[in-house]
Amino acid sequence: MIGSVRRRPVDAHEASVGELVERASAQLSELVRREMRLAQAELVQKGKRAGIGGGMFGGAALTGFLALQALVAGAVAALALVLPVWASALIIGGALLLVTGVLAVVGKRELRSATPPTPQQALGSVKADIAEIRGRMHR
Repeated sequence: MIGSVRRRPVDAHEASVGELVERASAQLSELVRREMRLAQAELVQKGKRAGIGGGMFGGAALTGFLALQALVAGAVAALALVLPVWASALIIGGALLLVTGVLAVVGKRELRSATPPTPQQALGSVKADIAEIRGRMHR
């Protein structure tokens, strides 16, 4: 059999250093790809939460501005009239302030859940993978 090359079985105990390095390189590449996909998915999720939180703060700012306008209109009406106009303006202003407070609290909670923007799960997984690789190298 001069022209043919005999392939050895790919057993971890019988594999050459080159084969082992090639296998390790392929496994490491696949591991890095998986970790990058995990990090990307985690960042997308955090981005969505940050968007929701920012939208809630925007809504709180708008309703706060409307509440201020209603309160000012109520104060002006209180000077001009006796009870009905300013009383209703103050009730509407108070209701708008209540809505503002609820939106601000919900927005703050959403923004807090979106921070820190680093992909914590992916980083933890990478650290565990590195520790595993180091542990196997020292055996």
